[in-house]
Amino acid sequence: MTCIFCGIADGSVKSQLIYEDDHVVAFKDLNPQAPTHLLLIPRKHIARLSEADEQDTALLGHILLVAKKLAQQFDLKDFRLVTNNGKGAGQSVDHLHFHLMAGRRFLWPAG
Repeated sequence: MTCIFCGIADGSVKSQLIYEDDHVVAFKDLNPQAPTHLLLIPRKHIARLSEADEQDTALLGHILLVAKKLAQQFDLKDFRLVTNNGKGAGQSVDHLHFHLMAGRRFLWPAG
């Protein structure tokens, strides 16, 4: 296995799952950058957003709705949802993932 997130998604790598369904898994980030910092990943391996295609439209929309559901579950009024595309943008794992972060003030521009 070369992708740690694929291992988490298929259960072969243990993680503290917060949410899972047939298409998406969410878990706590091991290196949190905010008091609440969750990662949402598709079970399907997509290396980065720029590699998603038209057949992934429903999956990408579903991830956003799961983020909304988790924000409600954690009672997050203000939160940041972000994905990085490539190493130059800060992506450290080559599996599409979204960071759901809250509990501190975020600055803009991000970076």
